Amino acid sequence: MANIAMLGYGVVGSGVAELISRNRYKFKDELDEELVISKILVRNVDKHLNNKNRGLLTENIEDIFNEKVDIIVEAMGGLNPSYEYIKRALNMKKHVVTANKDLMAERGYELLQLAKKNGVTIHFEASVGGGIPILKSMNECLVGNEIKSIKSILNGTTNFILSKMSHNGMSYEEALKLAQEMGFAEANPESDVKGYDAARKLSILSTIAYNRRVDWKNINIEGITQIDSDDFRYAKMQKCSIKLLGISKISEDDIYAAVMPVMVKQDSMLGKIENEYNAILVEGDAVGDVMFSGKGAGMFPTASAVFADIADIVENKREKTITFSSEKASINKSWNLKSKWLLRIKTQNRVEIIESISSSFKSCYILSNSVSGNKEEVVAFVNADNEDLIDEYIEKVKSGKQAQSVKKLLVLDK
Repeated sequence: MANIAMLGYGVVGSGVAELISRNRYKFKDELDEELVISKILVRNVDKHLNNKNRGLLTENIEDIFNEKVDIIVEAMGGLNPSYEYIKRALNMKKHVVTANKDLMAERGYELLQLAKKNGVTIHFEASVGGGIPILKSMNECLVGNEIKSIKSILNGTTNFILSKMSHNGMSYEEALKLAQEMGFAEANPESDVKGYDAARKLSILSTIAYNRRVDWKNINIEGITQIDSDDFRYAKMQKCSIKLLGISKISEDDIYAAVMPVMVKQDSMLGKIENEYNAILVEGDAVGDVMFSGKGAGMFPTASAVFADIADIVENKREKTITFSSEKASINKSWNLKSKWLLRIKTQNRVEIIESISSSFKSCYILSNSVSGNKEEVVAFVNADNEDLIDEYIEKVKSGKQAQSVKKLLVLDK
């Protein structure tokens, strides 16, 4: 019998409890092991008076650690007190399953080392892609590959917002309000819309993919708050849609890592991912491009990944436990491939800006007034060998006071 204690009984926690209940007898028949929830930590027991698991609920953390528990499932979120609880659990030689990307991005290396020291494991499949089994796939199915790059849609909230802006003509504010009404966005959506959530997930993915620790705070991060209807209009001219992508790519010297809005072809694999769905496109040296897609959040998608981790622990699959390298990655924040970029330059000096674009970029396409519809903005698609050249040009026109503001968007042709 495997005794399970749970920290948290919100959306994810209640979903995990339901899956354990559904699969209890099936699990026993197939593996001769019974899954039993012994205790569930909640903030306020009185909020769950009519819940079928009412008798298992407690507000006292000591009730969790006093039980003869084999596995502790952390579904509280945030850094504290989750970090202290998990550290204590590992020191007591309890296996841990968590869906907490904040915790694993900030403290993952330390906790994995602590688990190893105590002869137990910490599993965190649900921390990156919700119900998408990406970590296990990378650790097991792609073990014969050297991962070369990752392109990903890791935040369902922002993908939902961008989808509604693109297909329904909504403003950013309207799409965000709808996302909040439908439960896809928090009351305070900052972590999602500013790209921090995706950056934490990308850091975990990249750390595992390249066997070097990628600190999420060193990633170049740009959210979607400045995306407007004109960006989508220009994207459609290129047969593109706009997605908030988490991109990483390894080279001999460093790892490029960024989260930013990107124009992707509408018929590309990532371009077809809509609404709250997530997707992760992994490039391996042997297998080529492989994409994993599904719902990245929600009660049962996330609970599905948590339950799979519980099953792995019970089945004693410790030899495949994921680890983080002790080697810290050198992070490159500049896109170094020859690519197309959208430039939107607000200026009172239209003629001068057009001349400077033409002289600075050998290959460029400048939209006419009749197409852009804004006499105080120059809109151009330019080709550059790397992002540094784009940034140097932007700095030049800003420092010369030719431009009030400049927006850039990377265009991916594939």
